[in-house]
Amino acid sequence: MPRFEPFHALRYAPQTDLDAVIAPPYDVLSDADVEALKARDPHNIAWVDDPRGDDDRYERAAATLRRWLAEGVMVPDERPSFTIYRMAFTDATGADRVISGVLGGLEVVDEGAGGVLPHERTTKKAVTDRLDLTRATATNGSPVWGLSPAPGLTEALREPAEPVGGIVVDGVRHTVERVTDPRRIAAISAIIGSDDVLIADGHHRYTISRSYRDEVRAATGRTDTDAELTLTFVNELVDDQLSIEAIHRLLDGVAWDDLVAALERFFTLEPLDGEPTPATLAAMVAQGRLVLLPPDGRASWLIARPGAFAGVRALDGAWLERALDGTGVVLGYQHGLDEMRRVVKDHAAGILIRPTGLDEIMRTAREGLLMPPKSTFFTPKLRTGFVMRPTASLS
Repeated sequence: MPRFEPFHALRYAPQTDLDAVIAPPYDVLSDADVEALKARDPHNIAWVDDPRGDDDRYERAAATLRRWLAEGVMVPDERPSFTIYRMAFTDATGADRVISGVLGGLEVVDEGAGGVLPHERTTKKAVTDRLDLTRATATNGSPVWGLSPAPGLTEALREPAEPVGGIVVDGVRHTVERVTDPRRIAAISAIIGSDDVLIADGHHRYTISRSYRDEVRAATGRTDTDAELTLTFVNELVDDQLSIEAIHRLLDGVAWDDLVAALERFFTLEPLDGEPTPATLAAMVAQGRLVLLPPDGRASWLIARPGAFAGVRALDGAWLERALDGTGVVLGYQHGLDEMRRVVKDHAAGILIRPTGLDEIMRTAREGLLMPPKSTFFTPKLRTGFVMRPTASLS
């Protein structure tokens, strides 16, 4: 089972206006988003965690971080700590939720070694950016999100710890608390270390941490450096601790008639009255249906034909891979019903799919299988900048 350890966290100095310096994770930001964050405050974490521009951007990010440390903009914890991170929000169904997890250093294990489990195939994505940034700054910024099936983690995090800040963004209250009590740290470590950790979000970040660890091992000949772990948020794998939404499909590279012909081999198509609404999404789950969106907005139910998907995992993404095999379709991915309705007019079609359930996510990971890419969308998104984790000495 993987180690989960405290570390000397880098944090913004007390009295910092966290609303001005905390940012979304780098991989959801456009160039315009980054420029807006940098314009917001000269110490916004985007200056370090999301450098863009010239070839020297990683060295500039590292120099910026060193300057912030020298000037006291960011300060290291005096003692190793965990950070309890809570997100309070109202989900898409109107239910009030609080996700309580903990930021720490999760062991970086070899691919296929077990202990830390992926749950879906990842799309091709340039990884040199994060690797180059980690090399230059010797820190982890945006955390991996892990899920622990070990019982008791939520209860172990229930008692408040030392408050160190909070912000409210898009209706989500993010708060962080520092844990330095050795007994509480040991208890949290023991719970997480008693079972596998499933990667919910940040598969690429974890892969990059493995490459970085291997480079440090080759350079130092050691296997006991801070590069052996990576910054990870872990919460318990239970229904009331998670909000999972679907990532819908956008289709291109196929003629409409050919697409319909391919789908009709596996689904019955029935017209949908009116435009899809949140009630449609609920009906999809209740009735086991998908929805086909043409560019003109006249949607249809996709009702699986009996036996059409025999031997195929009960995953909408897997169903569509089977139904669209051989069509030459090019898939895109889009979260959110409103966004789908807005952008589908610029594509050949769209398909609304259902969220993946927790049981299926866990079963897939335990069996060493992988879901299709973009099978899950965990919300809300963790913010970057509450904590940074050094991977080497920054002096």
